[in-house]
Amino acid sequence: METWIAVVRMTSIYVFAAMLCPVHAGQDHKAWKDYGGGADSSHFSELRQITKANVNQLRVAWTYPTGDDAAYVFNPIVVDNVMYVLARKNSLVALDAAMGKEIWIHENLPGLTTRGIAYWESRDRKDRRLIFAINNYLEEIDARTGKSILSFGTRGLVDLKEGLGRDPKTVVRIQSNTPGRVFEDLILLGSAPGESYLSPPGDIRAYNVITGKLVWTFHTIPHPGEPGYDTWPKDAWKYSGGTNTWGEISLDEKRGIAYFPTGSPTYDYYGADRIGSNLFSDCLLALNARTGKLLWYFQMVHHDLWDYDATAAPQLLTVRRSGKTVDAVAQSTKQGFLFVFDRVTGKPLWPIEERATPKSDMPGEQAWPTQPFPTAPPPFARQHMTADDIDPYILTAEERARWKERFKHIRNDGMFTPPGLSESLSLPGARGGSDWGTVASNPSKGLLYLTTQDWPTIYKLSLEDPLRQRGSARPSGGKDIYEKRCQACHGAGGAGSASGPPPLINIGRRLGPDAFRQVVRGGRGEMPAFRDLDSSSLSALLEYLNKAGGDKPNEMGKSRGPAVASGGAPGGLDIPETDGAHYSPLGGPPYPAGLNLHLNRYYTAWGLYPDQPYVIGPPWSSLVAYDLNSGTIKWKVPLGQDAVAAREGAQKTGAFMAERHGIIITATGLLFVAASDGKIRGYDADTGEVLWTAVLPAGSEGIPAMYEVGGRQYLVVPASSRINAGGGHALSGSPAESKPTGVPAYVAYALP
Repeated sequence: METWIAVVRMTSIYVFAAMLCPVHAGQDHKAWKDYGGGADSSHFSELRQITKANVNQLRVAWTYPTGDDAAYVFNPIVVDNVMYVLARKNSLVALDAAMGKEIWIHENLPGLTTRGIAYWESRDRKDRRLIFAINNYLEEIDARTGKSILSFGTRGLVDLKEGLGRDPKTVVRIQSNTPGRVFEDLILLGSAPGESYLSPPGDIRAYNVITGKLVWTFHTIPHPGEPGYDTWPKDAWKYSGGTNTWGEISLDEKRGIAYFPTGSPTYDYYGADRIGSNLFSDCLLALNARTGKLLWYFQMVHHDLWDYDATAAPQLLTVRRSGKTVDAVAQSTKQGFLFVFDRVTGKPLWPIEERATPKSDMPGEQAWPTQPFPTAPPPFARQHMTADDIDPYILTAEERARWKERFKHIRNDGMFTPPGLSESLSLPGARGGSDWGTVASNPSKGLLYLTTQDWPTIYKLSLEDPLRQRGSARPSGGKDIYEKRCQACHGAGGAGSASGPPPLINIGRRLGPDAFRQVVRGGRGEMPAFRDLDSSSLSALLEYLNKAGGDKPNEMGKSRGPAVASGGAPGGLDIPETDGAHYSPLGGPPYPAGLNLHLNRYYTAWGLYPDQPYVIGPPWSSLVAYDLNSGTIKWKVPLGQDAVAAREGAQKTGAFMAERHGIIITATGLLFVAASDGKIRGYDADTGEVLWTAVLPAGSEGIPAMYEVGGRQYLVVPASSRINAGGGHALSGSPAESKPTGVPAYVAYALP
C-alpha cells in the first residue's frame, strides 16, 4: 500500500492539474472509430436494434474475403460509413460499411501493426488521418483518399528507433502490433522491443499527429534522478530492456489521464542483472496524457521472472461502493487476478496484500520475497495444478502416465514459483489468464467481462539458449534452416501446429523478400529475432517455404479494386546486416563497457508444448462476468467446446487457444465473442446463456466491431485465422468436419 501512497503524494499536483483541464465530450459508444471501440477500450455499444428477443435472427449481411491465406487479427474501425480493414497481402482497404464493397486500397504494407490502426480528425473535419506503425516507423494515410501524408515527419515517416538512449542501428525492433491511442493532437504509443537480453527499453512516447514531432517520453526503466531509479541496479537503463506497453492503452478523455499496462523486464525469466523490484515493469501506470507526467502507479508483479506482462486494456467503469459513486479502473492480468483502483488517486477499492512467495535457487538471482494478492474480486482463473488435474480426455493413457511421473519432479509452489535449473510450473501460465483484446465492460453499470484460458507453463533454465541449440550448427539449405529454427513453433513443412503460430507455406505470396527478411531478422510479436541469418540463408528459407506449398498462383490475391497507392515506409525494411555469430537470438549483445557486469546468461524456452498442449484437464477457457459494485463474480461459463474432447464424453470444456478473443457488450444486455471452435456466439450478458451461434468461414482472433449505417446495426467479425478454428486440438489432424472450410473473410452480421 505504501507504494501508491508515496507516488500520489509526490504527484498530487499533477492529478489536480489533470482534473482542472478542460472537459471534453464523452466517448460516443454508438460509433466504432477507434481500436477497441474507442478511447476507453470498453468494447461497449449503445446501439439497441439487436436485442435478446431478436438476436437469433442475425444473418450474414455481407462478407469481404481477405484475399490471401494470412491470419489477420485486425479490429476494423468505421468512420462516416467507411470501414477500414487489413487484407489482401497486407494492404489497408477502405470498404463501404453497408455493403462491404471496396472504395480504395493502399497496397503493400507488410510490417504494419496487425491488430488495428488509430484515427484522428481536425476540429473542422477537413483533415482526417489513419495512423499506424510499420517496420519501426510511424506513418499516416489520408482517410478519405488512402494516400500517404508526406508532410508528416520526414518525407512521411517518423523513425521510432530514435530517442531511446540506444544507438538506433542496434534497435532491431520497437513498434507494437497494438495501435496507439489518440488524444487531442497526440498519438500515444507503447512498444514491443523483443524479449532477449539487452533488448531496447519500453519507453512510452507521444508524438504530434500533424508534425510527427516527439512531444513527451516516459522512461519505464528510470534514468538517474527519476522516481523508481533505485529499484534497479545502477545504470540499468543503459542495458535493461522491455518494461513496455505492448498491449492496450485506455484513456479517460474528460480528465486527460492515460492508463498504460506494462510488461516484464528482459530477460524475462532470469534477472540477476536487474536485482530489485524493477519499477515500472508489470505496472498499471496513470500518466497525464498531455505531458507524460506520472500521476500514480501500482506494480502487480515485483521483479518479474514469469513473463507476466499486463496487456489487456484497463477498463474504466463507474461503480457503487459504500453508497458512493466511484470512477474506477480495473486491470486484468495473466496471473488470473483483477486489480481495481480509484481512477484518479490510484487507491485500491479492496485491500491488496503482500504475501510471501518462494525463493529462487538460481545462482545470482534474488526473487522478490513478496507479491501482491487482491483480497477481492476473486481470481478468474485456476492458479494451481497437481498431477490429479492432468487431462483425462485428450491425452492417451501412456501420455498421462508420463506426465504424472514428470509431476513428481516439478517444483510446484504456486504461480510465483521461480524458474530454476530443474523444471518448475506456472499456472495460468505465460500464455494464460487475460491477454490483449479479451476484456470489455458496461462502463456505467460497473460490469466487467473477460475471457481467460488455463495453459500451464513449465520452465527449466539452462546456459544453452534453446534457439541457439536449434541452430548452433550453421544451417545451410532452406529445409535445414526451417527445421532448426522454425519447425518447433510453425509445424513440419511450414504447415502450422495445433497451438502455435499460423502456417508459413507460400508466405512469399504475402511477403516480398525484403518484408520476409524484416520479420525473420527483426522478430514479430512473440517471435524472436534471428539476426545471425544472413541474406543467402534467408533467401534459401523463403524459397523452401514457397516450394513447400507449391508454386500455384494465389488467385485470391489479385487486385479487384482501385489501388490508390502502394508501398509502405520507404527504407523502413532496412535492418543492417551483422555477423550475429557472437550472440544468439535470445542472448543479445555484450553489456556496455564500464558496467563491470560479468554474469552468466541463463535461458529457457517459453515453457509451452505446442504439439501436446492439453496437459491440464478442462475447462481450458472460460467467459467470466464480474459485478464490481460488489467485487464478485456474477457468472462463469466455458468458452466454446473442444470437438475431440466432446467425442470422448467431455462436457463444457471450453475451446483451447482462447487467449485472444475480443468481446463486444451492448446496451441491450448482449455479449458477442468468437471461440477457438470456429464459432461466434451471442450470450445473455446477465446470465451467460448462449442465445445465438453462427459458424465462421475461418477461425477468429482479435476484436470484432459494432456500428450502424442507414439505421441498420452491424456486427463485423474478422475470420481469417487458422490457429483458432475447429476446436484447438482439431487442428493437429483430427476429423475434417471440425476444420473450417470457407474463404477467410471479414463477416458482417445484421438483422434481416
